[in-house]
Amino acid sequence: MPKSQQNRSEDEQNKGRRGTASAAPDEGSAQAQRHARQTPHAQHERKQRVLAGQPAIVGSIADAVTIKHGDLFWLARQDGQVPLEGEHGFGLYFNDCRFLSGYEMLLAGIVPVVLASTAEKGYTALFELTNPDLHLGNGQLMPKEELGIRWERGLDGEQLALNETVSFRSFGQHAHEIPLTLRFHADFGDVFAVRGLLTERLGRPEPPTWRDGKLTFVYHGADQLLRTVAVAFSPAPHRTEATAAHFRIALSPGERATLTIAVEVNEQREHSRATAKTRRPSAPVRKAAEKAGDRSAERLERQTRFQSDSLLLNSMVERSLWDLNMLRSELGAMHYFSAGVPWYVALFGRDSLIVALEMLAFQPEMAAETLRTLAAHQGQRVDDWRDEQPGKILHEFRLGELAGCGEIPHNPYYGTVDATPLFLVLLGRYAAWTGDLALFHELRPAVEGALEWIDRYGDRNGDGYVDYQGASEKGLINQGWKDSGDAIVRSDGTLAEPPIALVEVQGYVFAAKQAIADLYERAGELDRAEQLRRHADALRARFNRDFWCEGNGIYALALEGDGRQVSVVSSNPGQALWTGIADADKARRTAGRLMANDMFNGWGVRTLSANERRYNPVGYHLGTVWPHDNALIAAGCRRYGEDQATERILTGIAEAAMYFRYHRLPEVFAGFRREDFGMPVRYPVACHPQAWAAGAIPFLLTSCLGLEPDAFANRLRVIRPSLPEFVHHLQLSGLRVGRGSADLYFQRTPDGTAVDVLGTAGELGVSVET
Repeated sequence: MPKSQQNRSEDEQNKGRRGTASAAPDEGSAQAQRHARQTPHAQHERKQRVLAGQPAIVGSIADAVTIKHGDLFWLARQDGQVPLEGEHGFGLYFNDCRFLSGYEMLLAGIVPVVLASTAEKGYTALFELTNPDLHLGNGQLMPKEELGIRWERGLDGEQLALNETVSFRSFGQHAHEIPLTLRFHADFGDVFAVRGLLTERLGRPEPPTWRDGKLTFVYHGADQLLRTVAVAFSPAPHRTEATAAHFRIALSPGERATLTIAVEVNEQREHSRATAKTRRPSAPVRKAAEKAGDRSAERLERQTRFQSDSLLLNSMVERSLWDLNMLRSELGAMHYFSAGVPWYVALFGRDSLIVALEMLAFQPEMAAETLRTLAAHQGQRVDDWRDEQPGKILHEFRLGELAGCGEIPHNPYYGTVDATPLFLVLLGRYAAWTGDLALFHELRPAVEGALEWIDRYGDRNGDGYVDYQGASEKGLINQGWKDSGDAIVRSDGTLAEPPIALVEVQGYVFAAKQAIADLYERAGELDRAEQLRRHADALRARFNRDFWCEGNGIYALALEGDGRQVSVVSSNPGQALWTGIADADKARRTAGRLMANDMFNGWGVRTLSANERRYNPVGYHLGTVWPHDNALIAAGCRRYGEDQATERILTGIAEAAMYFRYHRLPEVFAGFRREDFGMPVRYPVACHPQAWAAGAIPFLLTSCLGLEPDAFANRLRVIRPSLPEFVHHLQLSGLRVGRGSADLYFQRTPDGTAVDVLGTAGELGVSVET
């Protein structure tokens, strides 16, 4: 490896998976002119600052209470507080900006004691607090636990408001007047700065002011956006200071008092009265929550309904559906699943496509919306700053200050090697579930562009494999799903050198060409269909020759540009099994290798074998366990008849979920052995909720139940259905295939799993193949 590339890669180690590197903008842009004015020394220093391999944040967010409505979201500690100082990820965010970065409640100068907190439905949170011993002056003491404090918090994504009701109740025997202080801080930090990936502060904050009874923070962004936070109170504070409101809560025994707080955020063009959202008076917490809840319940009612005799599985599925409802976001009039809170509340190509695919059996319409959204932003030209090429599907679309003023290439950024074939895979699977060929015709230009990108731009060295080598100096070094800088490693521990052809990406390309060939055939274009099938067959033959690593008994992680195998044992080949590219004998050996003790830690399949030189149980992609990765691996095992491996993965992931709050699967957890601690070890800065983790359980069920749609033939095949040992029966109601639907009942029997077709609607036939 060239020394410059090695230094660059090593500097990327331990960085979050969607981190940026340094700066190489388009010539002629404002950012390019700033870059050109810097001395070589200054450029080098800046590069080192940006590339320094620091954790995403200093403090853990593993126990954060998270709520989200629309594109507005909020993270707080378990006691409802957000620290006023220090490096942390808590706060109130909108459009990649943390508007409010500190919010502290004090009783007589002391933080209240938290008794309980919850944010179960996603858009509201409830904190139950009480007092420690309070010395109130004049010798008065309010003994601990005599004051009940109920702190209700709700988001209104339409009005861009955080609405709160704080209720106080005296349980003591004496009257007291309790000093209450609320302190605030607004840093207007870009999410990349909050994560610690970039440190520049480009805009100009104004000093906080009190205007018309509201505490107001103002920030003039370098992207020409004016961002504001306004905090209003009812009743008004007894006294105010720079960033604090002081109240005196007078309570007699048994008496109650209530305080409401509204935190409104806004962004608009400088010198413009046109706001980002049309604002109406903020609704009370309960009213806003009821409105959001009605819409959520309506969407959930349209989904496939699920019920089983397992309280754990019921809770997990319900949590998945609520979390994905919470992660719905919009770009213009188009909807998609945001990747995860707090770091990835944005449109991502790979993430949004995979979670839409995971949810096809439950919510197929989101696949169509996702495909349309991504097609609308498909690459149009060669732009090295954004790693853009014609026909390429984007990696990430950011709306914050750093993207808006050209400091990072993320508006949008195209540095992903797998989103383009996954776009085609999802379109094919969507058609299989819905029988909708109209979407294929509608997106025909995007389909042709994606196929052209695969053949023309995707294969940089002409070896027949889609690979990556980023061009943007502020882009990603690794551009597969394991996209941290140290993710793709050789067996000796050194970093693989681009161009890199990942094992699972070749499977995605294979599956994409097969799926689109079927759609061309249905559209009557037989020659085009046959051409794509020939390409897919040739790729499969090359793949099984070049990627198989006999010594490891599994496919290699990748090929480097010279054809050398990156011959570590990793989870990636499991995703290749899902696509069907593997030869049957090699697939079975791969499945067995993935379930060996160095890969399967008791909760799931690790990203990297514990026997490899670079294994790290808390390395982002070097030994951790990812629920979505396991769901795809399980589907791959199932495809090749390794049903026991699929059941084992589902059982392990489900049992891991028992130890996470609300049974919510996080983005990732540590790879320590199950017997080491008896519970999964949290990854400190993992997103939760996270979209493709939320979709993992529905997809695992789809695989275990053997649901295989053929909507064009008005048919649903149920192939070798199986239930894990902790489930004895379950029912799916309103499972949609094409224009019909089915109600199915699955029950464990001594001989396997029996299926009863309780009923069908529309022209749908169901066949059970055991």
